[in-house]
Amino acid sequence: MNGRRVTIRDVAGRAGVSIATVSNVFSGNKPVNEDLRERVLQAAKELAYQVDRAASQLRSGQARVVGVLVPDLDDVFFTSLVSRLEVLAQADGYDIVVASSRDNVSLEQSRLRTLLAWRPSGLIVVPCSDAVPQNLTAEIGRLPIVFADRVPPGGSVVDTVAIDNREAGEIAARHLLALGHRDIVITASSLAISPIRERVRGATEQIRGLAGCQVTVAELGSASEPGAELFRHWLEQHAQPSAVIALTNVTTLSTLSALARLKIDIPDPVSVVGFDDYPWMSARKTGLTAIRQPIGELAAAAWQRLRARMSGDDAPPQSIVLQTSLQVRDSVRDVRSSVTAGGRDDLDTTPTEQEAPAAHKAVH
Repeated sequence: MNGRRVTIRDVAGRAGVSIATVSNVFSGNKPVNEDLRERVLQAAKELAYQVDRAASQLRSGQARVVGVLVPDLDDVFFTSLVSRLEVLAQADGYDIVVASSRDNVSLEQSRLRTLLAWRPSGLIVVPCSDAVPQNLTAEIGRLPIVFADRVPPGGSVVDTVAIDNREAGEIAARHLLALGHRDIVITASSLAISPIRERVRGATEQIRGLAGCQVTVAELGSASEPGAELFRHWLEQHAQPSAVIALTNVTTLSTLSALARLKIDIPDPVSVVGFDDYPWMSARKTGLTAIRQPIGELAAAAWQRLRARMSGDDAPPQSIVLQTSLQVRDSVRDVRSSVTAGGRDDLDTTPTEQEAPAAHKAVH
């Protein structure tokens, strides 16, 4: 075609049919004789024709596209979420257009403008901050929108789907405390994000509620390599903790990398509880104990709410909260015997007026 874009007219000419017939084959708006359909598809294949979905939707006024915005496509949690949403959307006859904000508010605004230019049927958004993205405020009420994973702490004017982040932190901390760990480091991505603050809150309240315990929070950012270097440096400057709770899959990888670079074994001398549960976590010689997020349920709930809104559901916004679970493997050792041998068995004690819990220390 001399380098120019192949059009529906070219396909119609090659197949010997009308432009309307080609349009009906690809849109499904009207049934087409099977022989004609095969001729059109063969012609399209020979010409490497691709449907211009944006143009066809503008002509028909019916968008079958859903926009999905996530903070970072390098993060396997978000790519897993997108993958599941894609399957659900396809099953209902929708395509999805995906964009990443790179955890940057300005870029988030730009990406949302691009997604909105598609005139989508709806949006599923994982905001990169605690605030509702500015250029979505005008769309609320007229465009179906669902917030997933990161939910504004003050509530939301759209449907939201998230895990119980505070409980997730509590589960990890309780597991370590039950096995005798008393000096615990929490590796977080960013305390500016409400789900991370809630996970920290859940864990620290459990740890500080037991006499003789101390907890440190280290912010490592949302990139694994810089985070590994930050934590390696921290480990070199401080006394070795008994255990680490990593609050995201990225900080889990950063934590493991930092320990490996310093040749610190798991679980002895340092135990680790990770976050999210991916195949590589159980493929290690020492399987990783981890908090599992129900990502399949999260994607399904987000899609279900968006699908309902796109079908005309005008009920008040719903807030769906899902529970996590602990996958116990070999990365946490039982140190209760050493605690008892040291002359202190305080596994079931609580702070008294004379025994104030250790202070929470934040490392930036």
